[in-house]
Amino acid sequence: MQKYLGAVLPRPVMPALPFATLFFVASLTPSLVPRDTAVQAILSGISLAAGYGVGLVLVSVWYRLQLPTLRPDLRQRVKGVIGAACLMAAAATLWQASDWQNGLRLLLAMPPVETARPFSIAGGAVAVFLVLLWLVRLAKWLVARLANKFARILPGPQALLVSILLTAIIFWNIGNGVIVRGALNTADRIYAGLDGRFEDASPRPQDPRKTGAAGSLVEWDSLGRMGRAMVAASPDQAQIAALTGAEALEPLRVYVGLNSAPDPEARARLALQELLRMDAFSRNTLVIATPTGTGWVDPAGQQALEYLLGGDVATVSVQYSYLASWIALLTNPEYGVETARAVFSVVYDHWRDLPSDARPALYLNGLSLGSLNSDQSHDLHQVVGDPFHGALWVGPPFSSPTWLEVTRNRNPGSPAWLPSYRDGSAVRFMNQTGLTSDIAAPWGRFRILYLQHASDAVVFFDPRATWRRPRWMAGPRGPDVSPGFHWLPIVTVLQLGVDIMTAIKPPDGFGHSYDFTSYARAWAMLLELPDWTDARIDALAASHAAQQ
Repeated sequence: MQKYLGAVLPRPVMPALPFATLFFVASLTPSLVPRDTAVQAILSGISLAAGYGVGLVLVSVWYRLQLPTLRPDLRQRVKGVIGAACLMAAAATLWQASDWQNGLRLLLAMPPVETARPFSIAGGAVAVFLVLLWLVRLAKWLVARLANKFARILPGPQALLVSILLTAIIFWNIGNGVIVRGALNTADRIYAGLDGRFEDASPRPQDPRKTGAAGSLVEWDSLGRMGRAMVAASPDQAQIAALTGAEALEPLRVYVGLNSAPDPEARARLALQELLRMDAFSRNTLVIATPTGTGWVDPAGQQALEYLLGGDVATVSVQYSYLASWIALLTNPEYGVETARAVFSVVYDHWRDLPSDARPALYLNGLSLGSLNSDQSHDLHQVVGDPFHGALWVGPPFSSPTWLEVTRNRNPGSPAWLPSYRDGSAVRFMNQTGLTSDIAAPWGRFRILYLQHASDAVVFFDPRATWRRPRWMAGPRGPDVSPGFHWLPIVTVLQLGVDIMTAIKPPDGFGHSYDFTSYARAWAMLLELPDWTDARIDALAASHAAQQ
């Protein structure tokens, strides 16, 4: 039985060490966003184990094909040379890693990392590697025990196959049923507690035009923490007038929380009734803002629009989750789409029934998972007869259908991180520098504007990076992408996977953090507000920052 088991899981061998070292070294190179010490240690430990596994497989294949091997008298010498070379390569790279990370941090306007970082990373990576190695050996031991049992009634190869399948099932059930479920339950309790928290910064409004105030159809307690923050957020009419130097209206904000009604359809109908109560359809602009997984609506984007329009805007949002976007996307992605479709349907149907000269301009908006769900909130046949005006989608996840189609079919020569699409009359792209993709025509009746950073892993994660270099890594790179980011099979997708979970850590204007100035320029372009020049937007942003 041992010979069959050895064919599947051979004993650790020194020739696999260079592959482990290569993966470890590659994991230390910069990617899209900087990594703190703990995250880097985990990533490096996983990469070390992945490289070692690849090495074991290749060595096993080499032996099974009976290809030439070293003589026994040379083998020990070569092992020593390989071990020493790998150790020196790892040590040299660890010493260089802080400089690589600091170079990326400088690019993203972040402070440098500490000098003790290499030792912490090395210790943490070894610990992670040993845990993974122990799990593999535990699986190997379990396969051997089961195979010995089954060998009494089955031929050796069949006994081994059955044992491997049973071991895989056991580990899957433990991992998925105990570890993953336990982690998700813990996350659910934490985020549910956060969602229910009342904060002094979000007091219940007194103005009856606010959701949750006296006379509102929505109970203040039911909004959740993010909903209360959105409704209570500045600016109000006086602040807009003071900052813009012009007359202003009180901006209208409608928010319906998970606890405001029992299901998505009921929450959508409640949102419409609250809009009608506020007479929101009398405003010149109406925005359906789909929140992120936590229910958050980025205040920078909301405030920028309200300042630009002098408060003559109504915004409606309906919560579908209180979990972080990446958790919500993994656990129940359909629920966000269901809610987004329900909200769009009831608002759009009412809007469409209004006289065309007596209804607001209707726009969609969403950040991150909100962008993805907003993209899927409607279909062509639903709106082709009377389309809404457009959409501002910010940091769209890599799986967003419209973003994928447009990026894949971009004009030749335009970079994947800032594409141009046809003549620019329907779809445009913009980044934090204010640059936009090539535009050959004015806006059409229907328009989509994407605001994205080249360093945003939520946008540019690519599962195919496991085996091929992503297109956005070729040619000229985005202004916030390190030239030291190199592609390596398997390792790059691990780096991007880590980036996607830590993408909000860089300062505003980089990664998955979008700032007031970028939002203001994007809204001004989408809504065609020629009075809001770049210089005037910069002045507004400076005054807004001084108030924060």
